[in-house]
Amino acid sequence: MFVLSSIVAGTILSLWGFARLNTYRPEVNHIDLKVKRPLDKEGLRILHLSDLHMERLSVSPQSLKEYVSDGKPIDLIALTGDYMDTEPMIDRFFAYMDELASLKPRYGMYAVFGNHDYKIAHRIPEIRKRMEQYGCVVLQNENHTLNINGRTLNIIGIDDHHTRRSDAEKSYAGIDEENGINLVLTHDPNIVLQMENHSFDYLLSGHFHGGQIHWPRPYHLRRMGQLPKLKMIKGLHYHEERAFYISEGLGQTAFNLRLRSRPEITFHHLQKS
Repeated sequence: MFVLSSIVAGTILSLWGFARLNTYRPEVNHIDLKVKRPLDKEGLRILHLSDLHMERLSVSPQSLKEYVSDGKPIDLIALTGDYMDTEPMIDRFFAYMDELASLKPRYGMYAVFGNHDYKIAHRIPEIRKRMEQYGCVVLQNENHTLNINGRTLNIIGIDDHHTRRSDAEKSYAGIDEENGINLVLTHDPNIVLQMENHSFDYLLSGHFHGGQIHWPRPYHLRRMGQLPKLKMIKGLHYHEERAFYISEGLGQTAFNLRLRSRPEITFHHLQKS
């Protein structure tokens, strides 16, 4: 019995150590997506980060910059929510904003908030203002249109669906969604199941952390909407022939552990079909 208990304890400690180590080892993913609407021959290169969760983030601001600095220009940075859930972490978050702003993306940095950010909802106006001082366009059911070499890019920021703050109608207000490329940024990807009245070419999101502790299966995600029940918790997916991506996120919640899941940094390259 003692030998068996020792083996079990040793296995648990080994798994714990491996899961802890994983939080320091982000995976840099590259997604190539062809879009039907017009883009110039160079396409659009987007750096996507989600779920930084300052309270349990093992990757330092300097390490993050090293991971994303591959010598290639970044056209746009997309941040899809859950940056922190406690007030003491606000200043730490802006240390990361310092590094991201120094990358000088060609067409700017854009962000939405997630459900954890709204745990300190009374600080959101201040956080938004500080993010905007870094040149980041924060979208809370809002949109921003860019003209890129004579072609239109609509960046549509839908507020957090999980906390019932999403309003697609308001987010699309004033844009011609039939012309140009529609890029949607949102935190909770479950919103895609309710967007039959709005067109998008690509939607970027996070929220599920790829399960974070994905062993043997991420049963804990079943309470987080319909997509986990459809086994859509990370990576590239399609709904009604429209592409959306779910990032595994950079930080963690509850425990600073990841098993069968790694922190994620994603480069999306949109190209003309």
